[in-house]
Formats: sequence, C-alpha cells, structure tokens
Amino acid sequence: MSLVATRPEPGDARPYAFPAIHRVSVAGGEVVAAHLPGQLLATASLLLDAGAAREAPGREGTAGVLAKCLEEGTTTRDSAQYALALEGLGAELSTSVDWDSFRVGVSVPVDLLPRAVTLMAEAARTPRLDPADVARVRDDEVTALRMDWAQPGPRADAALRLDLFGAGERVGRPLHGDPASVAAVTVEDVTDFHGSWLKRPGVLLVAGDLDKLDLEELGAAAFAGTSGTALTPEGPLPVPVAASRRVLLVDRPRSVQSTLRLGHRAPERAHPDYVPITLVATVLGGAFTSRLNHLIREVKGYSYGIRADFAMTRRFGRFGVSSSVQTAVTAPALVDTVGEITRTRRYGVTEAELEVARTWRAGSLTVDMQTPGSIAGALATLVVHGLPDDYYATLRQRLLEATVDEVSAAAAQYLHPEGLTLVIEGDSALIRDELTVSAIGEIVDAEV
Repeated sequence: MSLVATRPEPGDARPYAFPAIHRVSVAGGEVVAAHLPGQLLATASLLLDAGAAREAPGREGTAGVLAKCLEEGTTTRDSAQYALALEGLGAELSTSVDWDSFRVGVSVPVDLLPRAVTLMAEAARTPRLDPADVARVRDDEVTALRMDWAQPGPRADAALRLDLFGAGERVGRPLHGDPASVAAVTVEDVTDFHGSWLKRPGVLLVAGDLDKLDLEELGAAAFAGTSGTALTPEGPLPVPVAASRRVLLVDRPRSVQSTLRLGHRAPERAHPDYVPITLVATVLGGAFTSRLNHLIREVKGYSYGIRADFAMTRRFGRFGVSSSVQTAVTAPALVDTVGEITRTRRYGVTEAELEVARTWRAGSLTVDMQTPGSIAGALATLVVHGLPDDYYATLRQRLLEATVDEVSAAAAQYLHPEGLTLVIEGDSALIRDELTVSAIGEIVDAEV
C-alpha cells in the first residue's frame, strides 16, 4: 500500500438547476408542483394558513396539540386502522407548525401518491379529535414543555421575544407556547381551531415525477369537502430600533453557566436584501469559521460555540446571538460579543471572509435541495412568502455574486449593537455586579 503525497483536487462544480414549477387551480385550492423526472419517491404536503399566529391569547400551543392529534385517527378509522392504512403504503404522516403555516405531509413511491394524499387529507380534514385523546396529547405536550423549560434556554428565549415584540403581539410569546398556556388548552379550543383554519382548501405542494402524476386528481383529493377562500396575509411588522441596550437577568441560582441570548428586530423573509443579510450573519456567526466563534471560542475560550443569525418569517424578523459561557466570564463574553457586532457594523466584511460565506451558502443550498421533501419545503417558502417561481433558480447565483460593498452595506443597515436586548439566564447574584461595572446596558430583572 502506498501513501498519496498530495490531496486530490476537487472537481468542477456541477451546474445547479431548481426543478421546473407547475401550478394548477382545482376545487377551490391550488397545487404547486416541482417536476423531478425519474425520481422514484414523491412528496405531497398540505400547506394551510393555520400557523401559531392564528392562536388565541392565553392558548398558545393549540396548533401544536392539534398537529399531534391528527395521528389519533379520523372520523372513519380509529388510530390503529389509520396507522395500518398508512403502513400499507409504506407512508408516514408528518405534521409541523411554524409562525406562518400548518403542514401535513406524506412521502411514498410515486405511483402510490394519489392514495397517500387521500389518506393525508382524511387526517387533516376529518380528524377524530376524541376528547380523551385530545386531553392525553395536551397533557403529554405539557409534560414535555415542563421538562424543556427546566433546562437553560427556553426562559431566556421567551424573555428576549417578549422584550422585542411585546405581550400584545402573538409573536411576543413562544412559538409552541409554554407549560401554562398549553395546559389551558381545552378540547373545544382544539376543535374550534380545526374548524376555523383546517377546513379551508389551502395549497397542495407536490415534488416528484410529474409525468407519472395527475395534479388535478391530487388536488381534488386534497381539497375535497373544503370551503372558504385564501386569507390575505397581514403586512410586515415595523422594525423599530431601541434607543439603548437593555440587560435582562433571568435568575437561575447556582448555575455554573450563563445562557446568553442577544437580539433585536429585523426585516421579514421576503425583504429584497435577504441575500446580503444572510451573508452578514454567516460571516459574523453563522459558521464554525465565523468571527464570533473564532473570538469567543478559539481566542478567549469562553464557550464551546456561539451562533448569530437572522430568523425571518412572513411578518417579522429577528437578529439573534446565542451561546452559553462559564459564569465567571459572563460580563467579558458579552462585552466582546457586542464589540464584534459593532466592528462588523462599522467596518463591514472582507473579501476573504465573504468568499467563504458565499461558497458555503451556495454549496449548502445545492446539497439541501436533493430530496422530494426538501424541494417541497422550498415550494412552501415560495408560497408562504409570496416569492417568484424563479426564486430558487436564481438564488445560488445571487449568493455567489454578492459583493463586499453590498454585504458591508447590509451590516451597517441591519446590525444595531446599540439597540440590542441582552438576556442572561444565570446566577444573578454572581454576575450582577460585573455586569454593572461593564456598563453594557441598563440591567432589569426579567420575570418569565
């Protein structure tokens, strides 16, 4: 056996092409499909305007309880019968809830997709919603949330969200609710939510070999028995910048670490500066080689890792930084983090940093778009955010062509270190004095 003296060079990148998109209006709804010729598997996903933003105040988490209840059978089959029907197709029902949408999906061999869509629609449109099942699912969700909220992080996340958006906005409260709000969800809340939002036609997303699929047949199955029209989305929320930094302390006595959450409001997902904003976040804290990770982890040794990103939905966005550091270095870690954000805003990015960010983001996009499920997810993004059909066909090139000037200008415009809210979940008795001396911002005790 001989050793290779030099590494082989990478080959030429293969051209990237997003699948052709087809749209069909049928039975009061719309089918949006991507053609994947030769693909043996196909994915269908029912996209409904029934996200967490539709939940009633004090009942945050209702949509999540309903999503889990869809697996408990339908009005014509109990849970065992429904599970067997899915299993007979080699399918599994998937459900998800985010701020903007409620999704129910299936993936099966392409020739079985019509039957799978019929089963999917049966669960979404006519769930059993037996009171005992709903109560059990809700109680299981409460138990899971209590366990989650006992760990560092969720309370800090909730404090940051509340400070940025306020209790008057649904987005000012946790996406999946908290233990108290989910415990308050009643059977009537769940059935009312279903009746109000899941009986509308919505949009059927399909990714597969369209030469073997009849989109009108799939749409008729997905939209059967529905009524109502598509809702007009509300416009984006304003993006105010705070006049000064605030430090919110979430007390966690005897904690050996401090959980850090920093953030401010940001633009929505459909904003025209999405590409440079994304690349700013990548250079600052979106990759292992990012500025923040190099400084906080590699140079200072304060943490195993730190991340910065722009989280964007249909109506709002949030710039955020998250990390956990040793209690003793809480104040210097915050000072250094804010300092790095300030430096990025003031001086922008370098060509060398941007080249890494561009190629990584463009390459990740290509890798991520390899399965029918990921393509269906991309279609959902187009629909929810009102993006053009050629959006993904051009996104990779726009990432690769972004210039230093464009990304540096985005850093100057969309990073606001002076208006950050800094949330620290830790032992406030040990960190308060050093935070006061650091003069990094007004210190307030958070109640979460």
